Amino acid sequence: MSESVVDADVDAEALNPDRGSRGGATAEVDGVVKVDAEEKAQRTFSTSIVISAIRCLLTYIFFPFVAPLIGLSSRIGPSAGVVIGVVAIIANLFSIRRFHRADHKWKWHITTLNVAVIGLLAILLYVDIGDLIR
Repeated sequence: MSESVVDADVDAEALNPDRGSRGGATAEVDGVVKVDAEEKAQRTFSTSIVISAIRCLLTYIFFPFVAPLIGLSSRIGPSAGVVIGVVAIIANLFSIRRFHRADHKWKWHITTLNVAVIGLLAILLYVDIGDLIR
């Protein structure tokens, strides 16, 4: 009988606190490994930060330097920036929500960081929309 995992990207052995690895608490119910709310909150936070980082890499490295070298239009940067910026803001909002629902001990620290990232993304979104209008 094989063991099924609720979150497909999580290895059951990697989360088992008895094995001393990642430290996230798990529970096995009817052969299904369930990841605790804190682990999910931390994963959501990591995802939101990665999305924001990708947006910054595209904005400050790819679009200004690489895109012109391969013949991409200068209008693609602001267009992609708007889309990625909105996705990044939504991911940060989900991160805040998940930390608070899990009643994570660092929920206010993470909320402060997420709000700061959302503020910076909002400024970049404003700039990108302005570039598209011009």
